[in-house]
This record gives sequence, structure tokens and C-alpha cells, in this order.
Amino acid sequence: MGKRIVNALLTTAAVLAPTAIITMTTVLLPSPAVAQVTNPAIGTWSGNLPAGPGLSLVFHFAADSSGALTGTLDSPDQGATGIPLDEVTLTGDSLKVRINGLGVEYDAALSADSTKFAGEFRQGGMTLPLEITKGDVPARQPRPQEPTGPLPYDTEEVTFHNAAAGITLAATLTKPRSPGTHPAAVLVSGSGPQDRDESLMGHKPFLVLADHLTRNGIAVLRYDDRGVAASEGDFATATTADFVTDALAATEYLRGRPDIDADGVGLIGHSEGGLVAPAAAAQSGGVAWIVLLAGPGVPGEEILLAQIEKISRASGASEEMIARSLATQRRVHDVLRADDDEATTARHLREVLRSAIDSASAAERAAIGSSDAQINAYTDAQIRQVTSPWFRNFLRYDPRPSLEAVRVPVLALNGSLDLQVAPEQNLPEIEAALERAGNGDVAVHELAGLNHLFQPATLGAPAEYASIEETFSPTALSMISEWIAARFRH
Repeated sequence: MGKRIVNALLTTAAVLAPTAIITMTTVLLPSPAVAQVTNPAIGTWSGNLPAGPGLSLVFHFAADSSGALTGTLDSPDQGATGIPLDEVTLTGDSLKVRINGLGVEYDAALSADSTKFAGEFRQGGMTLPLEITKGDVPARQPRPQEPTGPLPYDTEEVTFHNAAAGITLAATLTKPRSPGTHPAAVLVSGSGPQDRDESLMGHKPFLVLADHLTRNGIAVLRYDDRGVAASEGDFATATTADFVTDALAATEYLRGRPDIDADGVGLIGHSEGGLVAPAAAAQSGGVAWIVLLAGPGVPGEEILLAQIEKISRASGASEEMIARSLATQRRVHDVLRADDDEATTARHLREVLRSAIDSASAAERAAIGSSDAQINAYTDAQIRQVTSPWFRNFLRYDPRPSLEAVRVPVLALNGSLDLQVAPEQNLPEIEAALERAGNGDVAVHELAGLNHLFQPATLGAPAEYASIEETFSPTALSMISEWIAARFRH
């Protein structure tokens, strides 16, 4: 969900799927001057991979103190930067790039004028042509819905403190200029490390949502996740329960401001934020309402299996491959559910993954690599992902008990083409849990033709997100603002 799209192990469902990427912030730069002169590969190279609607890739090649090539890869459309390259060599005019943990291989030839590499990009059994050109990274695609000045509302950069975690979070508060106090929304992002705009796939959904709401009389606080951008804390060790304390701290900050209606502060949670919002509302009387955007209604394990199947099928994976991926994923879940010590869990996971590799097709095995070092790098990356505190918690977390404790007004929206949090799997469970709560103010809507980001889509596959010009459906935006205004705007 969000950036953290969890794909089946050993599947070709997506190229460079966000959850498979370990994001870093440092881009390696060329060091020795002599290497810059003698090695024509050094520099920035960019191209477009013809996967789905296209996926932009940017390679940064540098040299270490010995002159050997090093480098990183960016996937701007997926919001991923600084993916380390395990191997990069240029022998004559032949380039070889490997990212072992992702099963990525790129082999290409340098043009005669040293301005272009043309070759084949391979991952997960797929082979695609990829041509990269030396030079500056292409400018970010314009997004017409993003606001430009002058703005008809006030913007304030603020911080608030989470006493439970002992951290300070950085945020932007947008406020209507009309006199008096205003209802306010706290925006809670989806999974993965997110900035205050929930920037992903070349879009800034929370920036667009905040702009719309504030123009319609509703103040909005959007914040950088803990450990992201200007916020303190450690994202890597946090779970959904930790994010609940962040959202509650944001709520209390707004309730303490004289320009905000203390009785009209609510939470808008997207994807994993749709787990955070009801949990926060169940814990605190300070949350006056919640909006769930593609929020989960069943345990994480069920969501992940459905996500794997739907995204894999939309991405063209065979039914045999989907069945094998689901079987492997279920075995992984069984190992994690056993709650063994760390070493035993890792050993059992390695056995599951090795078995899956042994039964994989030749193309899939080739994408991982045949050497022990390549296979170990792949399995190590998978084990790190599934044994993280967040993944373990998400796998078991059932949102229904929190939903059953929510007494405040609830609006739940989902797109009919959402492949990450399927509407048919989650909306009925959300509605049923709120009915058991005796909640008399609940609105649940499935919006036709929208994906997980609430964009108009064709298939709903994550590969489409970046190529869609629209960031957030105006229909969905209006539903949210009108629903809030009808209850809390003075």
C-alpha cells in the first residue's frame, strides 16, 4: 500500500516494485578526476523502460578511489532513489549492471560517440529493451492539479511534539482566510516513508487534497512521517501502532490552536493511514470524524495475498506463476506466524525461498542469478523485508476491532480499480464493523474507474500511476470536502 506495494516472491508482476526497493538518500558522485576522463560511463544516464505505460530509470555511474565503477539507480516514477548497484563494469563498449537483491540485469553497448547505451533490461523473467542517454535527468512531468500562487489561503510551516515517542514532527498547516475558527483535517499517509505531500509516482496527492479542502473552508495539517524529511524519529523500526501516536499528537496540536475548531478536528487516512485513523479515533475522544481512503477492512495477510494476485494478473503474469507466488507467500506467512527466534525464522524463510527458486522457471532463475552469492543476496533482501517490525505487525493486524469502537462520523471511499486494497474485499468489512459499533453516521462508496491513488485508470495497476496526468479525482475530492462541510463547517 502506498509506496510499500508488497509483491509476490519470485513473481514478474512488476518491474522494480516499490517494496522491493531499498531507498537510500545518497547518490554516489565521481571521485578521481582521472577516472572521469578515462571512463566514458561516469555520469548520469536516463531512459524509459517500456513496461506498461513506461517507467523512467536514471543511472548514476561513478568511480571509487581505485577507479572501479560504482553507482546507483533511481526510479523517479516510483519515488525511489539511490538503489545501490551490486555490479557495474564497462569492458570495451560493453556495459554490465547487476542489482542482485532485485534480480535486475542490464547489458548494453556504448555508442560510437559515447552518448548512448542500448541493450536489454531483465528482471523476473521479463526482458525489455532499454536505451539510456547521457545528460541531465528529464524534468518532472507537470501535474495540473498542483496549486500555484498566489493562493487564496494562508500557509504556515509548523512543528508538533509526540510526547509518547519523544520526537518532533514537521508539518505544513493551510488555513482558510475567513474569520473565526475552522474544522481541520490531519492527513495520514500510506505505507512506506512518506513526506507531507505523500509524494509518489511523480504525484503529490496530499498537496492536491490539502489545497482543495482549504479552498473549501477546511484547515489541513499534513506532516512528514517520522524519520522522513524534516521530522525526527526512526521510520525503519516503527509499526502502525507508532503511527497512531503520531496522528494523535497532530490532532492534539490542532485542538490547541485558537484558530481551529477543537471539536471539528478529524483524520483522513490513505491506505495504511486507513488503519491509523480508526485506531486513533477509538483511543481518543479528540478525533471528531474520520475519512478512510482505500482503507483496509481485513487483516494484512488477506490484503497482501489479494494484492499479489490482482497486481500480478494485471501485469501479465501467467496463472501458473501467480499460483506459485501465492503458495510461496503463504509459506512465508506460516513461518512468520510461528514466532520462532530470529535465527530459526531466517533459516526457515531461507528454506522456503530456496525451494521456490528451485521450482521456478529458467527465466525466473536467470533473473536472480545462478551463483551462490547472487541467490544469497536475493534471499537476504527478501528476508529483511518480511522480518521487519512493520511487516510482521501488518501481517497480523486486524482493523475490525478498532472500527467496532468508532462512534464518530465515518466516510469510507475506495476505487473500483484499486488492486492494492480491493474494494470488494475491504469495504463490506468496514461497513459491517461500523454497523456492529452502532455507528449511525457512516457513508461507504465505491467510486467507478478509480485506482488506489483515486486516479481515473484503465487497469488499476501500479505501473499506470505515473503516466496518469490527474493526481486526484475531482469527484472524490468534492465528496470528501462536502461530507466534512455538511457536518463541521460553520
